[in-house]
Order: sequence, then structure tokens, then C-alpha cells
Amino acid sequence: MIDIARLFQAFVAPAIFVSATALLILSINVRLMGIVSRLRQFVQAKYEAEKKGLTNEAEAYQRQIESVEHRAELIRKCFLSALISLAGAIASCLLLGLGILFWQAAVVAAAVLAVGLVFLLLSVFHYIREIRIALSSARDEARDLRFLDLRSGQDPPTTAM
Repeated sequence: MIDIARLFQAFVAPAIFVSATALLILSINVRLMGIVSRLRQFVQAKYEAEKKGLTNEAEAYQRQIESVEHRAELIRKCFLSALISLAGAIASCLLLGLGILFWQAAVVAAAVLAVGLVFLLLSVFHYIREIRIALSSARDEARDLRFLDLRSGQDPPTTAM
């Protein structure tokens, strides 16, 4: 009976790890989609500014594009680390199943799970780095006078009543 309880614990730990990692990956994916969407907006705005001959504004957009690309690279590293971690967790679950037949597989499963945890930690560090600079693009845009010039030519936003 004790062996069955230990076996159940051995199977549940990686399964919870898989679930938690999958939720992190979902969060990272949403963040990446937002970054890519913003990047596309800046690229389109830069193209329009260059087409109109507004080199000052095009340079301002280029700076924003570089900032967003840096954030996208951090999220890409975060995503990749989380996916490697997920693969390690799934592999350890499978190896634990083989551990019933071969004790060496259980030892390998523990090692694979440990490597997966290291990659999960790496993923979280990349996520923290990206979050720390997440508002930098918006702050830079708010401080950049070239963007104020862009806004001055537009009508003020109206509110519907």
C-alpha cells in the first residue's frame, strides 16, 4: 500500500508541474501576441511617416520598434524556456511510467524533471525582465516630443454621450 501511495505522488508531482507550466505558457502567449500587435502598429506608422517624408517621426517610430523588438526577444526566450520545461515534465511523466519496470528510468525521470525546473526558473527570469521594461515604450513615447508633434495635427478625441 505504501508503494502505491509513493507511486501516485511520483506521478502527480510532474502532472501538476505540467499544468502550471502550461498556464505560464498561455500567459506568455497572450503577452507575445500583444507585443507583436504593437510592433506591427509601429512598423505601419513608420512606413506611413516615411512615405509622407516625415523623417523625424519615422526616427521616433524606429526607436519604438527597437524597444518593442527587445521586449519580443525576451518573451521569445521566456516562451522557449517554458516549452523546454514542459517537454521535460512530460518526458519525466513517461519515464516514471517506465520506472515501474526499470529502476534506471525513475532515476532519469528525476534528472529530467530537475532540468525542466531549471528551465522553468529561467523562463520566469526572462518574464520578470520583460515585465520590468514593459512600460518603457509607453513612457518613452509619452516623453518623446516627436510624438507630441504627431498628435498636434489630429483633432482631439470626442466622447460619445
